[in-house]
Amino acid sequence: MRRQPVLVYDGDCAFCTSCVRFAERRLRPRCTTTPWQFADLAGLGVTQQRAEQEVLWVTPTGEVHGGAQAVAKLLLRSRGGWPVVGALLTLPPLRRPARGAYRLIARNRHRLPGGTAACAMPSSR
Repeated sequence: MRRQPVLVYDGDCAFCTSCVRFAERRLRPRCTTTPWQFADLAGLGVTQQRAEQEVLWVTPTGEVHGGAQAVAKLLLRSRGGWPVVGALLTLPPLRRPARGAYRLIARNRHRLPGGTAACAMPSSR
């Protein structure tokens, strides 16, 4: 069994990779990070389709949180004041706006700083 949660992200997306590297340097979360392209997805209990669609947070017990809630979980396991922000994002009044903001960013990540054409969501989405 894993001892730490795992953050699974799109390693082909420069924007996603930049965000994860920023989090590792500045937030210093207590987790393992891995691009889905190199992860044992079956061992983590997630599908490639889901990993292509959103960032995933997989707990040591196998719970999977995606999108904005994965980000919230990352913040909860970070240093400094970030756990407060993560806790706020898990509250019912803020979950829906956080989900909407995450989806907006995910759909447009190829247009954001560091983004490239490889960052675009798969066309079937």
